Amino acid sequence: MNGQHIGKPMKRVEDIRLTSGRGTYIDDIHPFPNIHHAAILRSSYPHARIKEIRTEKAERMPGVKAVITGEDIAALTNPFPVGVTAPVKYYSLAVDKVRFVGEPVAVVIAKNRYLAEDALESIEVVYEQLPAVVDIEQALEPDAPLLHEEVGSNIVNHRHFHYGNVDEAFRQADLVVKHTFFYPKYSATPVETYGVIAHYDPSEQQYTIWSNFHGPFTLQSVMAAALKTPSNRLRIMIPKDVGGSYGIKSGVYPYMVLMAVASRIAGVPVKWIEDRQEHLAASSSGTDRVTWIEAAVKRDGSVTGLKMKMVDNVGGYVRAPEPACLYRTHSNTTGPYRIRHLQMETIAVMTNKSPTGLIRGYGGQQLYFPLERMMHMIAQKLGMDPADVIRKNLIRAEEFPYTTPSGGVYDSGDYRKAFDMLLDIVNYDEFRQKQKQARAEGKYLGMGLACIVEPSGSNMGYITIALTPEERAKSLPKSGCAEGAAVSIDPMGGITVRISTTPTGQGHETVAAQIVGEVLGVDPRTVKVVAEMDTLTSPWSVASGSYSSRFAAIGSSAVYQAAHKVRQKLLHIAQELLQVPLEQLVLEHGRIAVKDDSGREISLKRLIGSTHWNPDVLPQGMEPGIHETAFYTIHAAKPPDENDRVNGSVTYGFVADAVTVEVDIETGKIKILDYTTVHDAGKLLNPLIVDGQILGGLVHGLGGAMYEELAYDRNGQFLSGSFMDYLCPTAPEIPPITIRHVETPSPLTPLGAKGLGEGNTMSAPAVIANAVEDALSGMGVTIDTLPLSPNRIWTLIQKAKQKIEITA
Repeated sequence: MNGQHIGKPMKRVEDIRLTSGRGTYIDDIHPFPNIHHAAILRSSYPHARIKEIRTEKAERMPGVKAVITGEDIAALTNPFPVGVTAPVKYYSLAVDKVRFVGEPVAVVIAKNRYLAEDALESIEVVYEQLPAVVDIEQALEPDAPLLHEEVGSNIVNHRHFHYGNVDEAFRQADLVVKHTFFYPKYSATPVETYGVIAHYDPSEQQYTIWSNFHGPFTLQSVMAAALKTPSNRLRIMIPKDVGGSYGIKSGVYPYMVLMAVASRIAGVPVKWIEDRQEHLAASSSGTDRVTWIEAAVKRDGSVTGLKMKMVDNVGGYVRAPEPACLYRTHSNTTGPYRIRHLQMETIAVMTNKSPTGLIRGYGGQQLYFPLERMMHMIAQKLGMDPADVIRKNLIRAEEFPYTTPSGGVYDSGDYRKAFDMLLDIVNYDEFRQKQKQARAEGKYLGMGLACIVEPSGSNMGYITIALTPEERAKSLPKSGCAEGAAVSIDPMGGITVRISTTPTGQGHETVAAQIVGEVLGVDPRTVKVVAEMDTLTSPWSVASGSYSSRFAAIGSSAVYQAAHKVRQKLLHIAQELLQVPLEQLVLEHGRIAVKDDSGREISLKRLIGSTHWNPDVLPQGMEPGIHETAFYTIHAAKPPDENDRVNGSVTYGFVADAVTVEVDIETGKIKILDYTTVHDAGKLLNPLIVDGQILGGLVHGLGGAMYEELAYDRNGQFLSGSFMDYLCPTAPEIPPITIRHVETPSPLTPLGAKGLGEGNTMSAPAVIANAVEDALSGMGVTIDTLPLSPNRIWTLIQKAKQKIEITA
């Protein structure tokens, strides 16, 4: 639909309250009287057996209501369910051992946070320190320190996949290019940290939890199972505003369970707000990954086959939805390229680092860093320009819908058009001449290119790829991607929309209002959108939530369908009142009119009033009132088949990036001169919000490329526990950015929209690495590890110089 409101750059309605300090966040909420506060005692050891916890002094301190330990948690909860068969027992408090620095060991509940924090200092924990392991490759060794004895090794998931004829592709290859890449563990740092308010009502045996949790609401069942309670006795409520997440606030759910149990034991409502040090040490993060990759290549630059071995470090425990980071990009493993033969080995390994989970781009940055680095390496080996290698392998427009070897179904796109637009914008050929001239003058300029596919709208069934077909067959097939929304109109004509996509700053309220305004012919600014989530009253599905860029493809479609139900009801009522065929009616500008010169019309306000005040005029069999709920799904989401093929997302966008850098070889400092990105996300619902989301994702990717790392020493001690040591990009580090769009509407969504906002998080690390290596071309420097700190670049340059001197 290309109308009056959809596709227009309407300013965000949320910003009025947010910029005036009237937002409602978890710390602003006081839903219960007599709320007590929690403070958490955390382990300072990466790996140790808990011999004894002495809580008596803390329990006697003034204002302390209760002190809770792992023994209490083990008595009242089950271990969290996980999507693997390995018997990993993960509770919300450490029970037998601590397995990472920052793991919760005990909780104090007191009248205020100050008293709770003071009481923590009186708790004595007797530890038996154990050897730790943080290195991925070392953790794979049979003699590595063992985190979970009942598992028998540190490997918690291990699978092999074969698509096409990989052996034949490599036999016929003119060249085989191989390399090993290391991707770092880093997080996101929203202004608002985790927060939970929990209340247990013994009269109803019900847990009510307020939290800035954003889903996916598959985790509601995980929480209910851990609490040993029916799902309708676990009420989860999300406030109107969530101060950013970038995926990691899905990881608040263990603390939701912990505070729920704390409330039950203490007999009072409990509130916990995470501090920044807790957040960095123990909230959630992306996985660090080692990838061994090989490409079968023809002399013309065609890549015919890939072999990939990917090992993810999930930290001290595998916790839902992990090991999904390994499989989120399973369907688009070959990216935007026409590679028909694929072999993968996937391993999830546990180490003495903090556990991992959802994060913006989930698995994409780990995938595309080695894949896009390989495209540049292939060009270098063949003496070709990287742009020519990329263009040679891109999927062609006439091939859509395109099915990947692993089962992804790319719905639409024109990748070459977007890529050629990118090269034109950056004057690619002209830059190559400037680069040569700059090198002659002692300046080291480089340009990197990267092309990626951006999946959006998860098919929840992709997670079950962690299991073998035989294991999957034992349970219910899974392919969920549905979302719900409701549109209602009150007796005075006020329109309200209720969504369950739990936005964390993406502008869902604005776009929902635009859609409803378009469908019902009203000003979007008159539409009230309710974004709070309540599992007892909101229309939601197991797939609901704010993740996987799913709002544009699925959430907005649910709103569109609910609004259309209302529209059809209004038209049918008007048909009865005006006594004209439905096809002769038009709904616009707050009225329904007859398409002739008679001037007959009826205002929406009068029409809606009739449904409430005078339902006798309604068509026979029609219910009074205006309240319609819709659940939308896309049937391209199907369970994995017996050959481990799965369409893990319902829509797929495209991103093409070009970055120009200058490297100071004396200091290793990188200066990004400009960053250009071209996106194809189908129909853009609000271009203003789109560009804002792209900028946010790009900066997150920039952090992963150059600054951010949750670093540990080899003994497992955490080294980056504050912003003095965990470096994030700020405004001065943001380069000039050019954003352009190509729109190839998705045939699968009613508005033609696809998700976006995560793409540059995935592409930026790869494209910046390509640019830096291009700047240092001829020096023998290979970029295979991030982040690209000046020290790391300087060290690589010095090693390359030494190698040249030795060779000479």
